[in-house]
Amino acid sequence: MLIVVSYDVTDDRRRTKLAHALKDFGARVQYSVFECLLEPDQVERLHLRIERLISPEEDSVRLYRFCADCGSQTEILGLGKLSEDPDVYVL
Repeated sequence: MLIVVSYDVTDDRRRTKLAHALKDFGARVQYSVFECLLEPDQVERLHLRIERLISPEEDSVRLYRFCADCGSQTEILGLGKLSEDPDVYVL
């Protein structure tokens, strides 16, 4: 499943920690946007990790879930490339 995560985190320290955590799940495609190709159990782990890192009263994180067919229809205008499912997973 393709998950697109976008965030607006007000605190520099929390924002940095969140960005580092998101790198464990996917690829940064813009400054505050990550694309993650995940299995359902990984989505749950991502959700829990985000909840531990943010302040719900101050920060905003959005997770957009796309089906496989929807993800394959993604268009990129300008620079960038589609995220691909890696051949090797490191856990």
